This record gives sequence, C-alpha cells and structure tokens, in this order.
Amino acid sequence: MRIEMQRRASTPPIIEFLAPVAALVAAVLIGGGLLTLIGKSPAQAFSVYFLEPFTDAWSLQELVVKAAPLVLIATGLSFCYRANLWNIGAEGQFVMGGLVGGTIAVVTQGMEPVLGGYWILPTMLLAGVIAGVAYAMIPAFLRAKLGASEILTSLMLVYIAEITLDYFVRGKLRDPKGFNFPQSVPFDDIARLPFLMDGERLHAGVLFGLMAVILAAYIFRRTLFGFDVKLVGSAPKAARFAGFSDARLTFAVFAISGGAAGLAGVCEVAGQIGQLQPVISPGYGFSAIIVAFLGRLQPWGILVGGLVLALTIIGGENAQIAMKVPLDMTRVFQGTLLMCVLAMDVFTRYRFRLVLWRHV
Repeated sequence: MRIEMQRRASTPPIIEFLAPVAALVAAVLIGGGLLTLIGKSPAQAFSVYFLEPFTDAWSLQELVVKAAPLVLIATGLSFCYRANLWNIGAEGQFVMGGLVGGTIAVVTQGMEPVLGGYWILPTMLLAGVIAGVAYAMIPAFLRAKLGASEILTSLMLVYIAEITLDYFVRGKLRDPKGFNFPQSVPFDDIARLPFLMDGERLHAGVLFGLMAVILAAYIFRRTLFGFDVKLVGSAPKAARFAGFSDARLTFAVFAISGGAAGLAGVCEVAGQIGQLQPVISPGYGFSAIIVAFLGRLQPWGILVGGLVLALTIIGGENAQIAMKVPLDMTRVFQGTLLMCVLAMDVFTRYRFRLVLWRHV
C-alpha cells in the first residue's frame, strides 16, 4: 500500500481563497493546544492576541507600523518566489539598507544650517535601496554564474550583515557622548520620516508598503515582465524555449526583493528608531516569508497577510505582559502558521490517492 500524489489540473478560485483561512484556523487550534500544555487559557490568550489590539488608537497605529515593513519586504520577495527563486536573506538586505541609509544621517549630523537639509532624507532612502540591491546581488550572482544554492548563500549573508551593523555601531558610528552605549547619535529631524498622526508612531514610511502592493499588482497583471516571472516559475523549460533568460530574470527579481528590503530597513531607522542600534529588526525579513505565502504571493493577499502577522506580534507582546506567556510562543505560532500554509498549498494543488498493491 502506498500514497500517490497527483497534481490537479486546476484549482477552483474559492479553494485558493479559503486555503490560507483554513491554514490560519489550523494554526490557531494548534496554538491553543500548546497554550493548554503550558497551563494557559486558550480563550483568554487569543482574546489578548486578536481582539485587544483593536481596542485603542495606539494599538491600531502600532499594527500598521509593524505591518508596513512586512508587506513591503514580502511584496519584493513575491517576485523571487513566483520565479521559483528562494531569497531567504531579506533580513540581511533589510539590515544593510538600514545601516547604509542611517550612516548618511549620522555623517550629516548638524549640516542642515550649512547646506540645507532637504536632500538628506531622499538620499538616505535611495542609499538604503541601493544597499539592499547590492547585497541581494551576491546570492543572485552566485546562483546565476556558479550555480550555488541561493537559499544557503542568502541565508548566510544575513549573519554577516548583522555582525557588520554591530561592528560599526560599537565602533566608528557610536555616539561619543552616549555614555559608551552601543548606539549612534539621534538623527536630526530633517533625517526622520514625518509622522502622519499624533503619537509619533504612524510615520510616512508606511505608505511605501501600500505603494509596493499597488505597483506589484500592476506589474503582475499588466506587464510582460510579470508574465516572464510567472512563466519562468511555472514552466522553466518553456520559458527558455521562448527565449527568456534565466540569469537576467534572477538578477531582476533579486534586485527587486533586495531593494524593497533595503527600503524597509532605512524606513525603520528613519522612522520608529531614529538612530542606529546593534539590532534594528525584530526579524521582519524572516517573518515576511510567512506573509508572502499567507498572501498566496498575491500583492493584495500579502497586504492582508502582513496585517494578520503584525496582529500576532502585537498580541504576543500583550500576552507576555497580561498572561506571562513566553514571547517565544509568538514565534512558535508564526512558524506553525507557515507550516499550515504550506500544507494547505499541497492539499489544494495535489490530489492524494491510496494505492493497494501486492507482491507477486
């Protein structure tokens, strides 16, 4: 007896829509079981996780602020994943974008009265994008020219980026008047993203996530490049026969994903943080992978997925305070959610059949 998997000829749109919903429900049930095992009430915990963040304006702002980098990074990653290329190093590209963009804010400290400061923030944003693209080109080059696994190379580069940030923040970029704390000088106001609402949480950087979703939706639906990405990912042999270049597409989608991650990194330091620190990311680059698949690699789905995952982050922080639930439980839940999403993908795309056979 054996189990065979047969690919479905087509998947109904309603199934495509319900699959991530079913994955979320399954993850909630599994998470509830884990909470029961550690002696916590699942009902109370999920009330704190999913309902309390909607009860005040500050939490709503925080929800959007945390969702914005997730959506921006995940939208960039969707280009890679649709092309069947696996950029796992968005976290490193995020860090490098924040480091390079933030360095401009540090070295231009106090220059506004002399040179005028209107150019500083745009230069920071552009530098962050370029840094993210340049860092993403390393695994792209190794994949396109040497055949190296982009999964391993992009992942290993994350740790190099984190160590590089730590080195500079504790060294040349450290605030000389900061009582030896490993952090840079606070950025000038001219080097900060403007805030959209009172409370200094919702900054202009959140608009980049929405703009990325709109632009990606247009590219995937209306442009030859979007068709190229889809064709190479679903039928690489047919794409090569039609004259599409694997190497050129590899560089293009890695550049898009790296640029999006680098932009998210510089928005984080110029928005919420306002200076360089040894750690500038709570794991946005890795969490964005979950968001990309939760949104089915569709731009508008990614927008919803980013809000859902941001909700779990805020809810996890609330549960840690109110119920003494370990913060690592949030990471466990996010990992469970990713596994459930991938499992649902298998069930929607393949039909399982039990085959009975006997030895002759």
